[in-house]
Amino acid sequence: MTDTVLSSATREVIIGFERPFVMIGERINPTGRKILAAEMAAGDYSRVEADARAQVVAGAHMLDVNAGIPLADEPAILAKAVQLVQSVTDVPLSIDSSIVAALEAGLAVYKGKALVNSVTGEEERLESVLPLVKKYGAAVVAISNDETGISEDPDVRFEVAKKIVHRAADHGIPACDVVVDPLVMPIGAINKAGVQVMHLLKRLRSELKVNTTCGASNISFGLPAREGITAAFLISAMGAGMTSAIMNPLHTEIVRAIMGADVMMGHDPDCARWIRRFREVPAPGAPGAPGEGAARGRREGGHRRRVS
Repeated sequence: MTDTVLSSATREVIIGFERPFVMIGERINPTGRKILAAEMAAGDYSRVEADARAQVVAGAHMLDVNAGIPLADEPAILAKAVQLVQSVTDVPLSIDSSIVAALEAGLAVYKGKALVNSVTGEEERLESVLPLVKKYGAAVVAISNDETGISEDPDVRFEVAKKIVHRAADHGIPACDVVVDPLVMPIGAINKAGVQVMHLLKRLRSELKVNTTCGASNISFGLPAREGITAAFLISAMGAGMTSAIMNPLHTEIVRAIMGADVMMGHDPDCARWIRRFREVPAPGAPGAPGEGAARGRREGGHRRRVS
């Protein structure tokens, strides 16, 4: 089955159908975050560093890095952010921009194989982004819209995705390095948004055999208790074939849902990842606590046999 291999200088992450779901942290993005935008524009990256560390601790396998700040020098800011994040974490990055010069600036300083976010089916975008992806040996997120906009017909979106995969091949980029974003719309505004995505995911997996990702939080935009909706969506999407998502790993409810779905789908053998993450460690001195057996032996005057 299809594997998309991404890397930093020291760590490899693989997105694939038979592999654990890949969580891509979304928080290094100034869109809608006025304080972060102002700090990055002023050359203060302390919040970027803190967000990078916190997301990895929370379980993110990759991080998305975006520097879309109006009237700012986005190429310079994105390159600086990429360098900083790579200096404080070892996870692979998704380099995220709508500006081609910014993508190239980020790729030029990146160490490893990055995920470029993103290319659409628009002719101008295809011919400006795909050569960059090939030049730097990256993988790319393919967003399934084109000059006509975002269709509510999932079969139209499939044809756009198919076009991007074929054009990528023309540039020497294999299908395994194209990760399709089926475009998740707010379900509060479009009641069939979830059904549309599930239909498209099944076709992308069975016919194009490509990995997929999305901006997961879009599905719950405008609704109360958003984490519950997003978690339910991701479980359903994983069952339909989605293999990664750009999401907030600081939302524990969502992370639990993803990891639980991995267990149910057989992507966490012996529940090992689940147990490592959620096992309760006994309090010091309680039965089963680390060192408790040795301590009891000393209290009771027992002797332990040395095993050579």
